[in-house]
Amino acid sequence: MEIHSMSSFLVFVFINAFTPGPGNILALNTISNYGWKKGKRLFFGIFAGYYCVQALCAFFVYGLDQFLHPVMHLLKYGGIIYITWLALHVALSNPCDQSEKKEASFWIGFILQFVNVKIFLFGITVLTGYIIPYYASFRMLLLFEMFIATIGSIATITWIFFGAAFQKPYSKHFRIVNVVLALILLECAYQLTGN
Repeated sequence: MEIHSMSSFLVFVFINAFTPGPGNILALNTISNYGWKKGKRLFFGIFAGYYCVQALCAFFVYGLDQFLHPVMHLLKYGGIIYITWLALHVALSNPCDQSEKKEASFWIGFILQFVNVKIFLFGITVLTGYIIPYYASFRMLLLFEMFIATIGSIATITWIFFGAAFQKPYSKHFRIVNVVLALILLECAYQLTGN
């Protein structure tokens, strides 16, 4: 993998993992409402679900590459559209309302990841846009997906432990932060075009 492609891949992975999503927001809400001791089952459910979903993405993309190679080119452009949509969504989003409480259980965190379209599209977009041009073996696809799930889990841990501290400054300056993140995502989408 070329240095430029690897850096675009890493930027996309870190921005996508650390920006607000259902898992990160639920983790932040749970730590705020229940603390670590009562919320840890839910956090472990989020982590386990993330790894399972990313493994499913590797199976899906590997199957497509082996049996439906022409579809991979179309999925790349689907990834460009998704990243552009994500950039727009990040730029226009506001801080979330923390008033809604969730029961802290493993299964809520686990199942959340299976309905979390963001991480499915994230996993498929990364593989089709950044990895498949260089690696096609199932072992490598799964390795990159496990890397993505690890970064996603680290991001969730960051939201758990530092979310409360960042919540106040972020709510003051959320528009600037979101616009900068959106511009970086648009650069990632541009890099997928091959220009």
